[in-house]
Amino acid sequence: MPNTSYKYSLEIACFNLESCVIAQDAGADRIELCQQYALGGLTPTYDDIIKARALIKIPLHVIIRPHAHGFVYSSQEIIQMQKDILFCKQQQIDGVVFGALNANHHVDIDKNKALLSVCDKMSSTFHRAVDGCHQIPQAIESLISLGFQKVLTSGGKQTALEGKEQIKMLQQQFGKYIQIMPGGSIRSNHIKELQEATHCNEFHSAALLDNPTFTNQQEVTQLKQQLLSHA
Repeated sequence: MPNTSYKYSLEIACFNLESCVIAQDAGADRIELCQQYALGGLTPTYDDIIKARALIKIPLHVIIRPHAHGFVYSSQEIIQMQKDILFCKQQQIDGVVFGALNANHHVDIDKNKALLSVCDKMSSTFHRAVDGCHQIPQAIESLISLGFQKVLTSGGKQTALEGKEQIKMLQQQFGKYIQIMPGGSIRSNHIKELQEATHCNEFHSAALLDNPTFTNQQEVTQLKQQLLSHA
């Protein structure tokens, strides 16, 4: 069941250690550590995971994605992803973010089970691979059955704002069973519109503005202020 002990929460995707610190200092509630923004986010290096854990005091999640060629993984890639998850567990990372699909654009039950089996007590988020599924509601039913705690989605659209009606429907249908987290080009000038439209209480943003490399501190602050103003 999703955690409902808070009102609104802001997760910031960070693609380097400097951005992690910027986001934390600006008021982010959680960090998602990745690398390679241009490729949609890949597994960070073990060295960066270690350093981020030492620097970050708020909850820290790590993306587990070995390549940028879609979300279909070989058996060997699944083994590597399991090793990456186990490394995160050893470093006391709070959660991991991943998602495996099959060639027919459905949730790959067996491969996600294999990955979840090594998560132990870490939080598990199914990332925006869900937006590539033919039937997103059926995909989320699968994620709930598998035991994922969260799912990041733009409602099947390019951006969360464009997908707000689908996200609203997903929140209404599944929000009691899994945390529906809108993500996809979310910025401070429309996050309140997304809140009001979807009734979700966790939001995901990279908070990148003029610089495509580093998190924008002012944008994180404004995102958080917008969330708090709606609380």
